[in-house]
Amino acid sequence: MKKNIAIIMGGDSSESVISLKSADVVQKYLDKEKYIAYKVLISKQKWAVVDGDNEFALDKNDFSSIVNGQKIKFDAVFNAIHGTPGEDGKLQGYFDLLGIPYSSSGVLGSALTFSKGTSNAVIKAWGLANTAKSVVVRKGEEVNESAIINALGLPCFVKPNNGGSSFGASKVKEVELLKSALAKAFEHDPEAIVEEFLPGTEVTCGVFRYAGKTTVLPITEIVPKNEFFDFEAKYKGASEEVTPARISKELTDEIQRITGTVFDKLGLKGMSRIDFIIKENVPYLVEVNTTPGLSEQSIVPQQARSVGISLTDLFGMMIEESLISKQ
Repeated sequence: MKKNIAIIMGGDSSESVISLKSADVVQKYLDKEKYIAYKVLISKQKWAVVDGDNEFALDKNDFSSIVNGQKIKFDAVFNAIHGTPGEDGKLQGYFDLLGIPYSSSGVLGSALTFSKGTSNAVIKAWGLANTAKSVVVRKGEEVNESAIINALGLPCFVKPNNGGSSFGASKVKEVELLKSALAKAFEHDPEAIVEEFLPGTEVTCGVFRYAGKTTVLPITEIVPKNEFFDFEAKYKGASEEVTPARISKELTDEIQRITGTVFDKLGLKGMSRIDFIIKENVPYLVEVNTTPGLSEQSIVPQQARSVGISLTDLFGMMIEESLISKQ
């Protein structure tokens, strides 16, 4: 019997537009012989099953819906929400209470990695990887711009502490511009992280768990046409992405080892993507993404295809892994 799969999309952040595109791709490629895929919009305004121009209200008591006169209960959830509440652990807790399996990391792993400052502090404290020096600033608190710049140097990066897709991110080259960069980040999150600039080669590595085994994918080198890997570089083609990355075998092995170790030690599940900067032949972990982009052009699908894993296979493995883990 085919399983009913809810592809959750939308969310409450600036990344919602990206999430809708990811959900379209997941629905397109999920094996139609095994699954009946429903797109489910989740936002502050509504929870609803979306079928073309039609919407069907979703009952939050049991995460079910009446679709065309038939009650639909879901066997599993495919998480395609980038940002809150799908990437920070909130919905994971809800699904855990209902006993509905889902494709992404759980409450703790999602919440931990969603906060860049907390994630990097834990990764550094546990000795899992090198990380950039950083300072977390909260909206409304007094900020000593000079002290921050003295600690981190110029240029530096400012971005929302809890967020992604480079929304609200800035590269700051003068101390006088730090205040406005923080204000830009605060438009997306009440916390901002200021990080030292690491000149070097930017790479990223996908990883997923299936049948009890962690699989690390080939590394992609990112060459942005803009000053850094911003929104345009990520989603409007303003970057060159090279898989496998043009780095030594030693660095490749080291970054893949770190990726697998971080994924396992933080208790992550489903699929993730971990970003690095290689400075003077040393990899520095920049960020852990537990709901990476899922379009045909996105990095993790590119990496999977390079080793013969189709989107149908990749998405199917995420669903099957979630079902197995709940048994």
